Amino acid sequence: MFRYELASATGLDGLRKVDFEPAPLGPTEVRIAPRAWSLNFRDLAMPRGGYPGNRKIQTDPPLVPLSDAAGEVVEVGAAVRRFAVGDRVCPCFFPDWVDGELEESQLASALGGAADGVLAETVRLPEHGLVRMPANLSFEEAACLPCAAVTAWQALMLARLTPGQTILTLGTGGVSIFALQIAKLAGARVIITSSSDEKLERARELGADACINYATHPDWDVPAREWTGGVGVDNVIEVGGAGTLERSLRAARVSGAVSLIGILTSPEQNPSPMLALFKRLTIQGIYVGSRVMFEALCRAIEAGDLHPVIDKTFGCESVDDVRAAYQYLKSGSHFGKIVIAR
Repeated sequence: MFRYELASATGLDGLRKVDFEPAPLGPTEVRIAPRAWSLNFRDLAMPRGGYPGNRKIQTDPPLVPLSDAAGEVVEVGAAVRRFAVGDRVCPCFFPDWVDGELEESQLASALGGAADGVLAETVRLPEHGLVRMPANLSFEEAACLPCAAVTAWQALMLARLTPGQTILTLGTGGVSIFALQIAKLAGARVIITSSSDEKLERARELGADACINYATHPDWDVPAREWTGGVGVDNVIEVGGAGTLERSLRAARVSGAVSLIGILTSPEQNPSPMLALFKRLTIQGIYVGSRVMFEALCRAIEAGDLHPVIDKTFGCESVDDVRAAYQYLKSGSHFGKIVIAR
C-alpha cells in the first residue's frame, strides 16, 4: 500500500511517497480506501511546521497529510455496527468530536495536523469518526466536505441562519464558496468579496446577490453596509483574520455575528475590539465541526442537491502530482476546492 508523508518541517521538499503495511483493525475500527482527497488552506502550514495544536510534523514526524477524503469501506472490525464493506464514507476532521461542545482532548484527533491524515491508499479510523457520503455526490465532490464545508455549516448555523438574513463572506476559497451555497439553499442573501472580477462573476452565477472587488474598493465594508441600507450584515464569514477583522466588525449590524475562521492576512495586527463592544457583536471562533454537524450538512446537501465547486483536479501517482496541487493552492488562483483523485 502507498501513502504520502511529510518527512520533516522543511517545506514541500520533504514530501515523499512510501510503501507501508496496514496495521490490523481494532474491534471498533474501519478501514477505508480513499478514492479522492481535497486540500485546505491549513495544509499549506503543515510542511512548514504546522500551527498550535497541529504540530505532529515537529513532535513526531513523519506526518501523513490532509484531513479530507472520500472512499469506500473495505474492512470493518468485529464490533463495528455503523458501517459495512462497500459503504461510501468520509472521515470527520476531528474523529473524536462526535457531538456537543469541542473539548481539549478531542483536538488531538485533528487529521493531517495533530494526527496522521488520510493521503494514503487505505486509512484506519474509528467507526465513530466517519459519516456516510451524500448520495448525490461523486467521490471527488464528497472529498471536499470534511473541513471547508463543515466549517461553513457551523459558522452559519451557530448564527442561526434563517431565510432573509444577509451573509457577507470574504473571498472565493473553499469555505467562502460553501458558505455562499449553503446560505442560498436556506434562502439568505449573500454578499461576497474578491480581488478578481472574473471570480466575482462566477460567484454571481452561483447566486451571490452582491459582489465587491476589494482591490478597487479597499474599504469593502462601506459598500457592504450600503447594500443593506446602512444596517449591516447579519453574519460575516471572516476567513481573513486580523488583517480584515476590523472591517468585518464595521460591516456587521448591531447585535450581529462575526464567524472567525481564518488567518489568511496579517496575523501580527491587533484590531481594536471597541466596535464589538459598542455594536454588541457575537464573535464566534469556528473550528470545523462535530460528526453530528457533518451529518446534518450531508442531509441538507442531499435535500437541496448541492454540489461542491471543484476548481481543478490533480492525480496522485507521483510526488510531483501532489506537489503541484499544493503549489496551485498556494498560488491563490483557485475558485472553490482543489481535489486529488485516483
